[in-house]
Amino acid sequence: MRASITIFTVKDVMASLAYFRDILGFDVAFEYGNPTFYVGLCSGEVSLHLVAASQTPRLPGHGAVSIFVDDVDGLHADLVKRGARVLKAPKDYDYGLRDFDVADLDGNMIFFGMESQKAS
Repeated sequence: MRASITIFTVKDVMASLAYFRDILGFDVAFEYGNPTFYVGLCSGEVSLHLVAASQTPRLPGHGAVSIFVDDVDGLHADLVKRGARVLKAPKDYDYGLRDFDVADLDGNMIFFGMESQKAS
């Protein structure tokens, strides 16, 4: 295996595109359909796709992805300032990660984390 792309089902592709771009800081790689019903996003080496609920049997809000970053606390502070739906502040866990949780407009979960030397 070489790569993976997470696909989130969303109610409103264009509203979700704006959230991921303007609030979470992703770049738009492509938009597909007329009107747009599928979008590719990227940030660094992370790719994420959004599909309109009208185009798939999957329900919106049931997806999740973990994304590893270099600076959890810095990213958390930036996303709070941008108005992200942060559900949990950064915390160190016994399993060796420091992470925090963000939800998209439909409740899909994005976990941002990094290795931690601390345990809680």
